[in-house]
Amino acid sequence: MLASPSPSPRSVLRAICAGADGYLLKSTLPDELLEQVRAVAAGGSTLTAGVARTVLELLRERTSAADTAGGDPSRLGLTAREQEVLRGLVRGLSYKLVARDLEIGVETVRSHIRSIYRKLQVHTATEAVARAVRERLV
Repeated sequence: MLASPSPSPRSVLRAICAGADGYLLKSTLPDELLEQVRAVAAGGSTLTAGVARTVLELLRERTSAADTAGGDPSRLGLTAREQEVLRGLVRGLSYKLVARDLEIGVETVRSHIRSIYRKLQVHTATEAVARAVRERLV
């Protein structure tokens, strides 16, 4: 996991491609930082909202219409709730904020995310977000 005061799109992409499981801004508040470090330690991934926006912008720039695969999340077997959780990840929300928005527990969010990873054949939230955006699943 890396921390940066203000990431350039290139540095974010380099870090993710090098295997970073998260990318936080140095301005991340201590409580949020602790939560994000715990999430990564538990096998998750984390991006601050600003960094998630940067990643999404990069992906949108690099994704052409020819790269899309139709955009039907049901073809991958994603349930409606899994799609809602995935939308939260794409918006850059933490597991805690996804849980609050969907009025479910954090452990339920983690369960949905494990299922999303399996169905999308990815290992990190960053990969899930990238695939969701690339294939217009959300």
